[in-house]
Amino acid sequence: MAKCIRVPKSEAEKARRTAIDADMLDLGYRIGSEDGFILIPVKGDVEGYETVEADLRPQERHVTDYRVAVKGIPEELRDSLPSSFDIVGDIIIMKFPDELVPYESYIGEALLAVTPNIRAVFSDGGVKGEFRIRELERIAGTGDAVTIHRENGVRLQTDPSVVYFNPRLSGERARVASLVKPGEIIIDMFGGVAPFGCVICRNSEPETVYSIDLNPECLPFAQENARLNKITNLVPMCGDSTALIKDLPPADRIIMNLPQMADAFLPDALAHIKPSGVVHMHMVLERDEVEDYKADLSEKMAEKGFAINIESCIELKNYSPTKGVYVFDIRPA
Repeated sequence: MAKCIRVPKSEAEKARRTAIDADMLDLGYRIGSEDGFILIPVKGDVEGYETVEADLRPQERHVTDYRVAVKGIPEELRDSLPSSFDIVGDIIIMKFPDELVPYESYIGEALLAVTPNIRAVFSDGGVKGEFRIRELERIAGTGDAVTIHRENGVRLQTDPSVVYFNPRLSGERARVASLVKPGEIIIDMFGGVAPFGCVICRNSEPETVYSIDLNPECLPFAQENARLNKITNLVPMCGDSTALIKDLPPADRIIMNLPQMADAFLPDALAHIKPSGVVHMHMVLERDEVEDYKADLSEKMAEKGFAINIESCIELKNYSPTKGVYVFDIRPA
């Protein structure tokens, strides 16, 4: 039996709202009905209403936090359970602290149980090598890491175990697309599977987007993503962007998503940007060093013969407790 307030149907919504405002609505039971009256489950007395008891059906509440659902790990390790993870298409990628590695399979099964439309869970051993590839191991579910990720109105086929892909940059991809003017020439110097290029081509009206990556595994994915999204003005390219860019038309916009060392290639970008163009350069920086970095960058580029104006500096995402990933919007001065 459950406590409830019994009211005429015409007063049910008012009574339910009163119970909610008083923090007395009992979500453990379903609202019922009896002889033309509505039975609203409550945790205790609600001012203005008589409390009665009735046989109400329990409310099944789906657990959405894997940390509540996971079983098989020691209680003293529950505080170490990661609070965030990446969803790429129909897979989850999660980094584990060392103490939780022996319990990865339990955590993976819990993630599958509470996250809709997920096929497999992979542990993330970190980004390795010059191609920034994640070291992935499947810990639950089925299949490999090939998946189709949806964002900003596009479908992106990717395999994070062989190509670089960051789902957390969807907002930045949308921002850049919103800045693109009709007829722009755009070069993505470190394009991966062409997520920037696809989002821009589908949401803006560039003349051409050249998406370059050194990793040969990226090329078939970028080509397939152009096909999936019916894009004809995306040109995927494989090779050294500092060499390939020399044979491309001057750009209105250059994207440099290589946050560990993009500034090393900034002179190459500035040499190829139109006087009215803009470079979107990503960098990992200590938060308390950003202002000094901006001044140093302007000085270093001046020494190489490039006067620049840093129009904006935005923190895109957290990198560590003291570091962030920033994007600098840079124009020739």
